[in-house]
Amino acid sequence: EVQLVESGGGLVQAGGSLRLSCSASGYRFDDYAIGWFRQAPGKEREGVACISVRDGTTYYLESVKGRFTISSDNAKNTVYLQIDSLKPEDTAAYYCARSWVFMRRCSPEYWGQGTQVTVSS
Repeated sequence: EVQLVESGGGLVQAGGSLRLSCSASGYRFDDYAIGWFRQAPGKEREGVACISVRDGTTYYLESVKGRFTISSDNAKNTVYLQIDSLKPEDTAAYYCARSWVFMRRCSPEYWGQGTQVTVSS
């Protein structure tokens, strides 16, 4: 059974940092990509970062480049999303998903349950 479990969310002040984790199990980790997505209240879910686990190629939403860093620890079957210089507009539920890379973006298949990030001004 494919499972993805996110952790690391929380309440943080603007300008702070968080590192989100996505722990995957139930499949061969390096056969797929992992994407991070977020959904703010009243908005559509958007992909913010994607990593091809096998070769480490990364892709980012243009608006988060320079502040978000996606990485993987293949020995731990875990993908991380480092978020720096947090802004109130980063407030959202963050989800990871097992994905395929298509057109330089992650196309999600299986979702985790999400972790909430709240940034106070």
